[in-house]
Amino acid sequence: MKNAVHFGAGNIGRGFIGKLLADAEVEVTFADVNTPLVDQLSHKQEYKVKVVGTECQIDTVTHVTAVNSASEDVIDRIVKTDLVTTAVGPNVLDIIAKTIATGIAKRFAAGNEKPLNIIACENMVRGTTHLKGQVYQHLDETLHAKADNLVGFVDSAVDRIVPPAEAANDDPLEVTVESFSEWIVDEQQFKGEIPDIAGMERTNNLMAFVERKLFTLNTGHCITAYLGCLKGHRTIRQAIEDPAIHAEVKQAMQESGEVLIRRYGFDRELHNAYIEKILNRFANPYLIDEVDRVGRQPIRKLGANDRLVKPLLGTIEYSTENQAILKGIAAALKYHSDDDPQAVELQTTIKEIGLRKTLARFTGLDENSKEVVQIQAIFETL
Repeated sequence: MKNAVHFGAGNIGRGFIGKLLADAEVEVTFADVNTPLVDQLSHKQEYKVKVVGTECQIDTVTHVTAVNSASEDVIDRIVKTDLVTTAVGPNVLDIIAKTIATGIAKRFAAGNEKPLNIIACENMVRGTTHLKGQVYQHLDETLHAKADNLVGFVDSAVDRIVPPAEAANDDPLEVTVESFSEWIVDEQQFKGEIPDIAGMERTNNLMAFVERKLFTLNTGHCITAYLGCLKGHRTIRQAIEDPAIHAEVKQAMQESGEVLIRRYGFDRELHNAYIEKILNRFANPYLIDEVDRVGRQPIRKLGANDRLVKPLLGTIEYSTENQAILKGIAAALKYHSDDDPQAVELQTTIKEIGLRKTLARFTGLDENSKEVVQIQAIFETL
């Protein structure tokens, strides 16, 4: 594979997927609407990534350029590229779908019948399948069969903490990432040869890994944030180093982990080691990750298929322990931020219709269920 178009030149795009592709000697074209960022990337054609784990190292990423994602340039790149990836956030996938559809149509019109694979690297379950539905809405129906044969929409699970960082040495392109990263792709969805990219793992059981990450990293991360907010901690590290919060977050991840062990047959000892690894990642001294960043958009995080309620539904399905998850949901309902429209809407809704009806509205749980009654009781003690 020679080249890729990557939508999203933000910290995650540059620090995670863009870096893995460039490290594999793929020529990466970033597509973004941020004109100054695009100009700097296309001019310098390289940037620095600070990789922090037990120690800190700085890597230089090369083989990169950038185009504006609202321009014809990006469509012309899709005509010739081998791979399209995204790191734009779930809400922006629908916006870029039309551009991708236009690129596919122009690619076919130009006679390019090489396989094209598209991978949405987003914090959502089966994000690429969602993107495919949006792309096909903008793609002429006469091209759907051809796209089915030549375009692979490959679902993936991604995991790397990339907090916002102040530009070091006034370098706006430098980004800080943790040393841990995981990019798992569904090998059954590729068209043509599967590219060999270091750091991209293949599986034929993607949902096990999607839910492992959602129920462990995402569940633990947001509960750390919400409990941290309640106790006045500013960062995830400060919160997880609070012994009471550490114990509650660990218990929540063990509760969600029990669902994974029963559903997918994960090895209990290995999964407990995975939980410990994530707790250590939260405490990384090099990562300054604010609780408000991790806690933002609480309504989305309270959705039936997201990181709090989906594991809770699993504990109900298997009749297993869930007290720490219930406390995490109660803490999410306490989240206040005047700068976050969802936090404002959540608090307004609680005031207007009460806690139990609010939970029913945003989570899909029955307002009279045992779990909702328990969440209300915990909420009133926080």
